[in-house]
Amino acid sequence: MDAEHSAVDRVLLKVSHVDVFYGDVQVVWDASLQVGAGRIVTILGPNGAGKTSTLKAISGVVTGVRGTVEFDGHLASRLPAYRMAELGIAHVPEGRRVFPQLTVLENLEMGAYVRHARSRRAERLEMVFSLFPRLAERRLQLAGSMSGGEQQMLAIGRGLMSDPKLLILDEPSLGLMPILVESLFETIGSINRRGVTVLLVEQHVEDALAIAHHAYIMEAGRIVMEGTSRELMGREEIRRAYLGI
Repeated sequence: MDAEHSAVDRVLLKVSHVDVFYGDVQVVWDASLQVGAGRIVTILGPNGAGKTSTLKAISGVVTGVRGTVEFDGHLASRLPAYRMAELGIAHVPEGRRVFPQLTVLENLEMGAYVRHARSRRAERLEMVFSLFPRLAERRLQLAGSMSGGEQQMLAIGRGLMSDPKLLILDEPSLGLMPILVESLFETIGSINRRGVTVLLVEQHVEDALAIAHHAYIMEAGRIVMEGTSRELMGREEIRRAYLGI
């Protein structure tokens, strides 16, 4: 993948001057970013930097939001999460959150509830099983009895069942063994090569930069830096703070 290429033909997502509040508490200030169609973009930063809240603002999960979110030509600010899903955003949250008492297959079918995905359910299921053969093997197993890595596969697969234009992944490697982390990033790259745009929040900075085309750095609720993966990897302060080099 050409992770150094920063030019894009079309901006799929544009976030402009977004503030995020939980009640009276502000957690994100003046965040602006964009994601080009067909790209992988990553948001990096320490715990508590506002990364997850920014993702939630984009997908409509939180309501205390000021600023604008434009998605695929639509002004999507303050739309509820189900409307954002209908527009083509699939948000895979931190912590997997599968339905433990449903089977793998039932969990995946739940992902195809949006109208535009229903007619392509069989096609999407075949694609998910090709990406995650383990899910095909265990399609009748209860999700709650699966390992953490398998549940993460299922959560991503469920997101893909909605036939998204943009797949948002929040800390997908959290709690996974190192050998599974490497496989996970390879799979994210494969998903992108199949035409799905990806917005990724991740603590494995080096792995994220290795597959991303563009990156944003958040600290204390603000975006403080951005650039191509190569640009950021070459900055001494990034290498010291995040790569231990």
